[in-house]
Amino acid sequence: MKALIIAAGRGSRLEGLTKDEPKPLIQLLGLSLIERVILTAKQAGIDEFIIVIGYLGEKIKERLGNGDKYGARITYIENREWRRGNGLSVLKAKELLNENFVLLMSDHIFDVRILRELLNYDTRSSVVLAIDRRRPLPGDTKVLEERGKIIDIGKNIEESSCCIDTGISLCSPRIFSHIEEAVKEGRAELADGIAKAAENEDAEIFDITQINSYIPSMRKEAKPFWIDIDTEKDLIKAKKLLIENACKGRNDLLATYVNKPIENFIVSRLANTQITPNHVTMLTNIVAYTSAFLFLDGYLLFASILTFIVSFMDGVDGKLSRVKISSSNIGNMEHAFDYLFEHSWYIALAIYLSNTFGTIPVLLSAFILLFDGFSNYCEHAFGKVIKDRPLQDYGRIEQLFRKFDGRKNSYIIFILIGVLLNAPLWSLVAISVWSLVSAIFYSSRTVKYLHDMDLRR
Repeated sequence: MKALIIAAGRGSRLEGLTKDEPKPLIQLLGLSLIERVILTAKQAGIDEFIIVIGYLGEKIKERLGNGDKYGARITYIENREWRRGNGLSVLKAKELLNENFVLLMSDHIFDVRILRELLNYDTRSSVVLAIDRRRPLPGDTKVLEERGKIIDIGKNIEESSCCIDTGISLCSPRIFSHIEEAVKEGRAELADGIAKAAENEDAEIFDITQINSYIPSMRKEAKPFWIDIDTEKDLIKAKKLLIENACKGRNDLLATYVNKPIENFIVSRLANTQITPNHVTMLTNIVAYTSAFLFLDGYLLFASILTFIVSFMDGVDGKLSRVKISSSNIGNMEHAFDYLFEHSWYIALAIYLSNTFGTIPVLLSAFILLFDGFSNYCEHAFGKVIKDRPLQDYGRIEQLFRKFDGRKNSYIIFILIGVLLNAPLWSLVAISVWSLVSAIFYSSRTVKYLHDMDLRR
C-alpha cells in the first residue's frame, strides 16, 4: 500500500522556524518531522510514498532524495496553490492513486500501532478517519460520529462530539470525487471533502482508543499517542512524549528511580548528534569489560562504580534506538552481549577472591551463572507459549518481584555494599542466594501458568 503525505504548507504559527526552512523539515530529537512520519509508516510495512510539496519544496526533495536512505521509494508532486486548503494537495495525487492508500500529514507525529491497526481495518467507505476521544483543544478538528459513521467534521462543530481528527486516514480513490465536489463549492480543505463523503454516508471512523494499550516488549500500558505540531510548545511536548514512550515499564527500583532520569537526559542530548545506538552499545561494552579487568586486578571499588555507569549506559542505546526509529539487526544481539559482560564481572571478582578464599568464590560464581541461565530459560519457555505478556509482568506477584529480582541492577548493589564493608566474598554469597531465589520463583510461576494452559485445552 502507498502513503500520501501532505507537506505543502508553510506552518505560519512556527514562523520563527519556517522562515528559511519548510515546516516538515523542523527537527525533533535528531529527525525532521517528515522523516519521523516516513520511518513510522515504514515500521507499519509501507515503503512507497507520494509527497505533495509546496512552500520551499525543493529543500524537502534535497533532504529526502528518492527515499533510498530510508529503504523506501519517494515520488514528489508540486502544489503551487499551497496557500489554499490542503484538500487541493490531496487532489494533486489523484492520477497516481488508483487503489486504497494511507493519507498522512507531514507534521503529525504518531504511534505506529495506530497505522498498523488502521491498515488491517476492513472498510468499503471512501475514507476511514482515525479519531481520538480525548477532550478537544483549541485548533483541533472535531468529528461528530454516530455508530461509527462520520456525520460532520470541522473546527467549529459542537465540542460534545468528543472525537478529534488525528490526521491519519485510510482512503479509497473515491475520496477524490468528494474533495472535488467540495472545491466546486469553494471549500478547499481536506475536512470539507470528508464532510462531503459523510453526506453520502461514505465516511467512517477508526477509534484509536480501542487499540490494546499493553505493549509486551516494553512491559507497560501506554495509550497510542499522536500529536499535531503547530507551535514551539507542541515541539517541547512531543519531545517529552517520545522520550517517555521510549522508556520500558515494570523495571527494578534502581532502573526506575535512578537510571531513568539519567538515561532520559542523555538520550535527549544524543538524539541531536550523529551518535548511533550501536555506538553507545560498543562504548557500554568497553566500559563493562574495563570493569571486569579492574575486578581481576583487585580495584574493587573503582570496578564497582563502573558497573553502575554501565547500568544506565545499557539503557541509553535502546531508548535512543526507539526515539530515533533506528533499530538494526545487530541491535538484537544487545541482550546476549549484556549477559556476557555482566557475568564476566562475577567471574572476575571470583578469580580475584580465589587468591584468598580458594575455590569457594569460583563455585559461587558458577552457581550464579547456572541459576541466572535457568531463570532466562524459564522466561523463554513461558514466552513461547504465552505471547501477550512476558513472565515478569504476567501477574501482580511477578510485577512486584520484578522490582528487586535477581538481575544485574540488584547484583551490583550487593557488590558495592560488600566492597564498602570490606566483605566482597559475601557479595558473591548474596548474589548466588538471590539468583537461586529468583530461579525458584520464576520456574515455579512458569510451571504453574503452563500447567494452567494445559488444563484449559
